[in-house]
Amino acid sequence: MDETLQWFAKRMEESGIPLSTVQLEQFELYYRLLVEWNEKMNLTGITERDAVYEKHFYDSVSLSFYMNMNSVRKLADIGSGAGFPSIPLKICFPHIQVMIVDSLNKRIQFLTHLKEQLGLEQVLCLHGRAEDIAQLSEHRDSYDLVTARAVARLNVLNEFCLPFVRKGGLFAAMKGSQSDEEVREASFSLRELKGKIKSQHQLSLPNEQSERHIILIEKVEATPRKYPRKAGTPLKQPLI
Repeated sequence: MDETLQWFAKRMEESGIPLSTVQLEQFELYYRLLVEWNEKMNLTGITERDAVYEKHFYDSVSLSFYMNMNSVRKLADIGSGAGFPSIPLKICFPHIQVMIVDSLNKRIQFLTHLKEQLGLEQVLCLHGRAEDIAQLSEHRDSYDLVTARAVARLNVLNEFCLPFVRKGGLFAAMKGSQSDEEVREASFSLRELKGKIKSQHQLSLPNEQSERHIILIEKVEATPRKYPRKAGTPLKQPLI
């Protein structure tokens, strides 16, 4: 095992996630496919191997440091891009059923190829807008955990993600920088969409030391039918 894999395996083990040889092989194949497909389409600006392991894989799995993934049966990942955080979480916690939504079909093609190559079962990759898919009865109010590792502001992410969460389930907003002002600004959207902030966590990536924030939001009631509004509206007219 080379240095990068040793570092990653050690970090995971220290965090209570011992990885098997098969799981480490899945991460390594993930890395290779990501770089290979990245030459044909823009999946990530980060391709250096150490950086992918830290800024994508470790960063994705860090969500599990703050919540019990063993109690999660169904996870929805909204605007997953190249599969973060849901695919690294699925590799580490194979029991989870994953549904990924992305609006770009090329990314869905990559993710479909990826899950097949990695041998991951119970991963559904859907091409579409979160606003449309959240109105479908089979996806609405039905996931234990919904994730978004995204640059949109929290009041927008709430409208994209909370409609998917079951009552009593969690939405995890995974962000780089975080401002108290952004959390305050999201208070109206939380009331409207029936969510409340459960906890907020801050961490630094081990080597690079860049800051990460995870906001865990609990769904307290079913989201009113009028949300999410039609595709494009949440970004243009955020709930405020």
